[in-house]
Amino acid sequence: MRIALDAASGDLGPEVCVDGALRASAETGEEVVLVGPRAVLEGILAKRSLGAAKITVVDAPDVIGMNEHPAKAVRQKPQSSIVVACDMVARGEADAVFSPGNTGATMAAALLKIQRIKGVERPAIAIPMPTINGVSLLLDGGANAECRPHHLLQFALMGSIYYSSLTGVESPTVGLLNVGEEPEKGNDLTIQTHKLLAASGLNFIGNVEGRDIPFGKANVVVCDGFVGNVVLKFAEGIGRALFDMIKEEIGKSLLLKIGGALARPAFVSVKRRLDDSEYGGAPLLGVNGVTLIGHGRSNAKAVYNAIKAAVKTKRDGVTNQIALAVQNYAQLISEV
Repeated sequence: MRIALDAASGDLGPEVCVDGALRASAETGEEVVLVGPRAVLEGILAKRSLGAAKITVVDAPDVIGMNEHPAKAVRQKPQSSIVVACDMVARGEADAVFSPGNTGATMAAALLKIQRIKGVERPAIAIPMPTINGVSLLLDGGANAECRPHHLLQFALMGSIYYSSLTGVESPTVGLLNVGEEPEKGNDLTIQTHKLLAASGLNFIGNVEGRDIPFGKANVVVCDGFVGNVVLKFAEGIGRALFDMIKEEIGKSLLLKIGGALARPAFVSVKRRLDDSEYGGAPLLGVNGVTLIGHGRSNAKAVYNAIKAAVKTKRDGVTNQIALAVQNYAQLISEV
């Protein structure tokens, strides 16, 4: 297996990508292809020991910056690292791609080069969300701001398949993110989507509210990309804010400092559970090849975990499972 890594686009530089790739390749036994400026990547590799890792470099002299317009940049920079990496998957020269760069550019490059699975209208970003029960999957995380009911049905279908691969749960529960639990609550999109999901044969448990997500009420939580991205960014912010507030309160007295020191192992454990680098990347489900998108601030640990996730997703045949499931659901979708 060969995993194409866009090693030039992350905020923290190519060094963390190389370090994560070395660790992941050594552990999985699979080859990682570093895509980016050859001289830079080979210079970094020369300072490190490969050990058991299988690493190659593919030259891509251009990089799409975080602030560039995604679609425009993809068209204007065909030799950029993310475009070259996606093209490798499209040509069968790589089995999966991961990028910690510009999310929009990764989506645009994947849609242009790898393209959609037949029957999938809107690929969706599936975000792993830590909960008290482990992890839930939120999708769409920002790929589609405006959706129709059958798009959300496809999100639920694709999310269920990926969640099973991620956790081993055979029949994950599906919840529709809404403003109330009753089926008649919400706007026209959620009301019509509720009807579709209820008739889908998926393990649909009904509407869930935002407060239900951290408690893991549903394994897969479905919503449009606008709402999903707001939820994601709020969750990222509130987690950091809570830890900052706790630190501030602990520093107010000696007694609290002593208590904080005693509770430090618990704080470290919780912080680890909330750390998005534990999952590495979020898959773009619905494209015809394994594509994972990472946070711009992805460190070596995040890159390592993302590559491992890409390997497992490919081994589990998630893309093929989604393609087959979408065909089986085509009749239900066409009736809407």
